[in-house]
Amino acid sequence: MYKLFFLLCLTVPALAQKKNDAYQYNINRITAPIRIDGVADEPAWQSAQLVNEFHMVLPMDTSRATMKTEVRMAYDDQNMYLVATCYRPESQLDVVESLRRDWGFGRNDNFILFIDTFDDQTNGFAFGVNAVGAQWDALLFEGGKANLSWDNKWTSVTRNYPDRYVVEMAIPFKTIRYKKGITRWGANFSRQDLTSTEKSAWAPVPRQFPTASLAYTGTLVWDQAPPQAGANISVIPYVLGSTARNFATAESPAPKANIGGDAKIAVTSSLNLDLTVNPDFSQVEVDRQVTNLDRFELFFPERRQFFLENGDLFASFGYQNIRPFFSRRIGLGVPIRYGARLSGKLNKDWRVGVMHMQTAAVDETNLPRQNFTVAAFQRRVAARSNIGLLMVNKQSMHYTPQDGFPKYSQYNRNVGLEYNLQSSNNLWTGKALYLQSFSPGNPADNRVMAGNLLYNDRKWTLGGQYEYVGTSYNPEVGFVPRRGYQKVNSQLGYLFFPKGTSVLTHGPILNSTFFLNTTLSQQLDNTNFLAYNLQFRSRSHFMAWTATDFVRLLADLDPTNMGKARLKSGTLHRWHSWGTEFVSKPQSLFTYGFSTRYGGFYDNGTRLNITTDLGYRVQPFASLAVVSSYNRIWLPNLSGLTTFWLISPRLDVTMTNSLFFTGFMQFNQQTKNVNLNARLQWRYKPASDLFIVYTDNYLPENFKVKNRAIVFKLTYWWNV
Repeated sequence: MYKLFFLLCLTVPALAQKKNDAYQYNINRITAPIRIDGVADEPAWQSAQLVNEFHMVLPMDTSRATMKTEVRMAYDDQNMYLVATCYRPESQLDVVESLRRDWGFGRNDNFILFIDTFDDQTNGFAFGVNAVGAQWDALLFEGGKANLSWDNKWTSVTRNYPDRYVVEMAIPFKTIRYKKGITRWGANFSRQDLTSTEKSAWAPVPRQFPTASLAYTGTLVWDQAPPQAGANISVIPYVLGSTARNFATAESPAPKANIGGDAKIAVTSSLNLDLTVNPDFSQVEVDRQVTNLDRFELFFPERRQFFLENGDLFASFGYQNIRPFFSRRIGLGVPIRYGARLSGKLNKDWRVGVMHMQTAAVDETNLPRQNFTVAAFQRRVAARSNIGLLMVNKQSMHYTPQDGFPKYSQYNRNVGLEYNLQSSNNLWTGKALYLQSFSPGNPADNRVMAGNLLYNDRKWTLGGQYEYVGTSYNPEVGFVPRRGYQKVNSQLGYLFFPKGTSVLTHGPILNSTFFLNTTLSQQLDNTNFLAYNLQFRSRSHFMAWTATDFVRLLADLDPTNMGKARLKSGTLHRWHSWGTEFVSKPQSLFTYGFSTRYGGFYDNGTRLNITTDLGYRVQPFASLAVVSSYNRIWLPNLSGLTTFWLISPRLDVTMTNSLFFTGFMQFNQQTKNVNLNARLQWRYKPASDLFIVYTDNYLPENFKVKNRAIVFKLTYWWNV
């Protein structure tokens, strides 16, 4: 089956012709200076090419945009410049979340530039602002997915007028990566106006894809090769002070002071060397807690800046639940001593990433120093597809096991090869994957084979996926919560487009998943899911669904995950359930959403879940959101009735576009914890920050303090 699937992926057409190559913008060098002030009155702008015909993407992609947008670009030896004028009716108020950086795309009027500096339709950069000037930047990977955790130096100013807002930005060539001598980049301009519910783009993009889709970029034609950035070295040191107290043990360690930092060295304009010494990530926002009723480990995304640039080379290898490398396995709870990463493009067809990290020993648990080395290579084939190779090595240094302490492996290694299919029009995507792990003793059945194929056009979604994960496959630096199975998944969806109604699209989606053991002799799990979706012209959304589940337990399980009685391994469980989901239109100051789930559960029991998401914003300075989740679980033969809440209020206050406050509380009855996290961030210079972070943890029954910490951290981005 796997070989047949691999051949199917290879035989799908992948035409080399770029879809929107006819859309060309000629960018020219200027000699007169441009001042970034939101007023495009310099002579250089008058001679730049004007783009003012945008194509509608949403609600429908069959006409010109009704909201007028004008764009001009230019460059000099240091920067690439852009000015965009976004017109709107004089009586119309802008819809924005706040002045917070990296705002949510769907909740803000905005303008974004997407650039594909190698014109390979796979990787790129995005720079945007909302209608009040808050910045948004991202790394683009896998043809148009955006990583918003990336942060770099660039300048923008937005100025508002009664009938328009004007965006002016300067993007230093040192901020982006590109190959010397290339004079054609992929580029697109995207505009969203929520009042009219219109999203538009200069180069047309089919409505089922985001405007970040690099398969549909136009072409940015340079009058000569973009200038080399010259010496491109950045040093980013930090100083930190912290104090903490554990009230449960009455332990109050002495305040700590620490120093460390990162360096970014451009080996070439497209290849970057990142170095880090004694890194600290205390300013990274805490993970949002979720209700965990799953039998397997939950995934939480990487947020640490050092791991992000070109991180898709390592992190996107595999699938969501088959990840041979997961950077959060490095340095969470264990100090990182140093690290280095070389990553980027060798040319239009080759990408490379090599990373080495070393963590410190922890005497209290006899954890030795450990080295982590990862190497990834990617070769483009056909129009947008690629073949990737990944090697992961984890090595314990000078380790001797001792009685009374946990046991750690001497080494763990993984090697993988995958083919990623992306057709030139983005309608066909897929993957074929092979992995193998190596550990002491090298146990048998230590391999993974998987593949999928997906077709997605305006109306139809058709897909299938197959996975084989061996019982002894062991990725210690990866994320594979389940082993010893074969999985077959299929999905089918269709959209209707009614005319003259408030409903924009509606249609069903069917998904069926089977898990079997590795010999196909026993069914482990099965889920059949049927849903009906309605998308309204106002951007609100409603879905109703029903599902059937079958589970064969392979280990004892407490279905409440609260330390109660357990069901026995080998028992069989079947149930039916149904639910709904609704998200209100984003244009309102008050937004709301809910999801429900009711039906059977383990032990012939029932489970009710009601989740709500409420939000209110005071434009553009503050937003308040409250997410709550209630679960009622009835297990008649095991532990009876169990109820618990998860409540998470969040306050974002943005005094200016460089001063931010976030207060975040998480009341979790399932984990018996209340977490309070407050963070003040002052961006006193581009990419340079002062952070003050305060954290408390309490017992939920009486709000007694368990532990408390406060951190002061100052970073400075210095271009050498």
